[in-house]
Amino acid sequence: MAILFPATAEFIGALYAPCRFEGSVNDLEVEGTVPTELEGTFIQVAPDPAYPPMLANDIFFNGDGAVTAFRFSGGHVDFQRRYVETDRLKAHRAARRSLHGIYRNPFTDDPAVAGASATTANTNVIAFGDHLLALKEDSLPVALDPVTLETIGNWDFAGQIGDGPFTAHPKRDPEDGSLLAFGYEARGIASRDIVYYEFDAIGCKRRETWVEAPYAGMVHDFAVTPNFVIFPVLPATADLERIMAGGRHFEWQAELDFQFGIMRRGGDGSDIRWLKAPNCFQAHVLNAFETGDLIHLDMPSASGNVFPFFPEANGSSPLAHELHYELTRWTFDLANPGEPPLRTTLYDAPCEFPRCDERVVGRPYRHAIMLGCNMRLFASERMGPPPWQFFNQLVRLDLSTGLAESWCGGDAECFQEPTFVPRGPSAAEGDGFILALLNHLESATTELVILDTRDIAQGPVATVRLPLRLRMSLHGSWVATPPFPKP
Repeated sequence: MAILFPATAEFIGALYAPCRFEGSVNDLEVEGTVPTELEGTFIQVAPDPAYPPMLANDIFFNGDGAVTAFRFSGGHVDFQRRYVETDRLKAHRAARRSLHGIYRNPFTDDPAVAGASATTANTNVIAFGDHLLALKEDSLPVALDPVTLETIGNWDFAGQIGDGPFTAHPKRDPEDGSLLAFGYEARGIASRDIVYYEFDAIGCKRRETWVEAPYAGMVHDFAVTPNFVIFPVLPATADLERIMAGGRHFEWQAELDFQFGIMRRGGDGSDIRWLKAPNCFQAHVLNAFETGDLIHLDMPSASGNVFPFFPEANGSSPLAHELHYELTRWTFDLANPGEPPLRTTLYDAPCEFPRCDERVVGRPYRHAIMLGCNMRLFASERMGPPPWQFFNQLVRLDLSTGLAESWCGGDAECFQEPTFVPRGPSAAEGDGFILALLNHLESATTELVILDTRDIAQGPVATVRLPLRLRMSLHGSWVATPPFPKP
């Protein structure tokens, strides 16, 4: 009996055809010279389904987490890739088929996995303490051995947080190394509850705060400053009745306001203030910071729904070219709580997957890197329409001047999320290197490119060639050897 992946957009082509590779390759080919300052591991994770979907089709976000590590040492680069052995993946391997149905809908799963953790651990991977944590926002983290990538198991911080959801985008406080995190739908599917956590640098919980959002919307990322937490609530909402009937976990609400929740880090949540903004799409936070009574929050924005797999109730979603994209700054005046946030455009072009220097998270900052898209540089006549989540530029933005420089990987290429690496422990903010995977759509190959932030327009100082194609990933991080102290 043939068992095949469906020939749909989520499972074909150089970006989305499953890779399903586990293994290692030492001493990858390198064109150019790997900077001597790069000593450590670039690690990222991709949704990469190990088995065809149980139902007729599936969405990209529902693939099994596959972690890739690029280990840099003395100018050499070694490659390692391994699936996160979640409870879900172990059940699929035992059955030799998928047992899960619609994304984040346990009512569509095979009864054989009822009540078991359904995490795919496919969205982000970070280093914390002695482990790597593979993250998916609907479940607990999954701990991995940082050397072998072997799965240790679900990670509840030594029993300190129960069995609830945990964000894929925790933040590190650059002052003391503490880990700041949250979970949404924290009291069950489609609940409005959000829980906020703070853990010290060795993993001891020092704060747990509960609040309620105005509606049960997606909260993919969040922001922190020294004194405040900001929850951006996306108007893609969950409805328990719909989910129990076998429907989508999220549907877009085009008439619903975007919501920002702002609360004090040291409070009990009773002071949380919910501020409305016009309906828009915002998923990832670049950074946030305080100046006096003002809080500034920087996020890529789109004028409507970017996720066609979470359409409106009638099944409609806008086409990508119908939306306006930009990098937006939202400014909240704490001295005037009744005022709506002030919106400012920082970069007026398509952009996503933003990153700042992690040594200035929550502080005033100057430099940002992100992915951009310029369709005039894409060979659409030869290639046809680009795939979903297409970005053909690396962009470095100077927020103090508004000046942006970019590098395009080619006329048939697509970048994955960039990662910033400081040049050294005492390097100025934003001075360092950009690492990003580059998929070649025609040859179905993947390379890792390394650019110097001092002149990204010149292109890579080194290109690391992979002997295989990697599926589109989501997020990752740099783990220095030894870890860099704060500047």
